Amino acid sequence: MSFLSPTRYVARVECIDLDELWAQGKRAILFDRDNTLVPRDRKDAPASVAAWLDRAHELGFKLIMVSNNWHKDQVARSAGELGMGYIAFACKPLPFAITSGMRRLGAAKSEAVMMGDQLYTDVWGGNFAGVDTILVKPQTTVDLWYTQIFRIFERRALRGMDCEE
Repeated sequence: MSFLSPTRYVARVECIDLDELWAQGKRAILFDRDNTLVPRDRKDAPASVAAWLDRAHELGFKLIMVSNNWHKDQVARSAGELGMGYIAFACKPLPFAITSGMRRLGAAKSEAVMMGDQLYTDVWGGNFAGVDTILVKPQTTVDLWYTQIFRIFERRALRGMDCEE
């Protein structure tokens, strides 16, 4: 697998088996917000995502939202509703916010996984930080104009990669 590719590619976060992650030694999950946990065209996470996160809390995972969204109030509200800390305006793919998130959670690289919907920000940022990455299909087709441009290149880069349903 390429350094620029995700460890896994899934249709949505709820497809990820939390017991399996725990068995692999993962103890900390870093999440992107927009189109990973919260659809870009909504203010709240779907009930299925909230229930999956509740299960993650029950298992003992430490969670933090690491978002490039520069509307700190939106990130703070979503993170609070979902029971996790947050870092807004993360500037991914630079790894600094992801590294800071791991430090805040007290997690080693081997214990952490970064989940997000964008190859060139979330996955590359996680890979540059030295953690496993899980690419999640975007929850909606609504995106910022510049993200729509990245999606064109992303589709080409992901051609032939199996997506776990």
